[in-house]
Amino acid sequence: MMQRMARKPVVCIRNDPYDNLGIAVDELTAAGLPVEPLDGFASTVRWPALDEIGGLIVFGGEMNVDEVQQHPYLLRERDLMHDAVQRGLPVLGICLGAQMLARALGARVYRAPVRELGFKPVRVTEAGFTDPLMGAFGMRPCVFQWHEDTFDLPSEATLLAVGDAVVNQAFRYRANACGVQFHFEVDREGVEAWLRAAGPSVEEVWERSADEVREELAIHLAGQQEQSRALFAAFAARV
Repeated sequence: MMQRMARKPVVCIRNDPYDNLGIAVDELTAAGLPVEPLDGFASTVRWPALDEIGGLIVFGGEMNVDEVQQHPYLLRERDLMHDAVQRGLPVLGICLGAQMLARALGARVYRAPVRELGFKPVRVTEAGFTDPLMGAFGMRPCVFQWHEDTFDLPSEATLLAVGDAVVNQAFRYRANACGVQFHFEVDREGVEAWLRAAGPSVEEVWERSADEVREELAIHLAGQQEQSRALFAAFAARV
């Protein structure tokens, strides 16, 4: 009997050293996929060739996508996303990753009209409700946000979810790429790490308190994670 060929890994790119990738690794592993975390900011990082990977997920970070002088690896990351989309590989961008995907597809990324921190309602569009990934969230989920930038919808992309204050919340490009502005992947430990790293800026810049964020986690996190597991399962099915 011939041995089954080893499956190519899903590469999960961190842009924030405090990011623990939430539930992503456990859910992808549970779906039978090998996972390869990659720290984009590391000086020793080895960037994979496209024929080495089965899928690509790019996670969040506090920088703007065009701050390439301070963070030159963002250009390499953007090129990798663009080429993976063109190759037809499954690509998923989360928060900064969604903005990176939009930028890689030629759209503008810029400061949002408001900063968003905490759980906010979004509305899934008709196209989103039937989308294999975004359909996991129902029509009006309450989802975790932590961002100050937003993006224009790339040409030929389909809008999957919208917000009241920040309109573009999720989009699909072709059949293989999806960008999601909100942090559907988070767990409690990851948010706590971000709160510690942000320190006084949570109140000074974001005008929230850490305890307010914790109270929202207690109310909404379990429900979000149930939906997020279905999204990761749908992504795994594409790989």
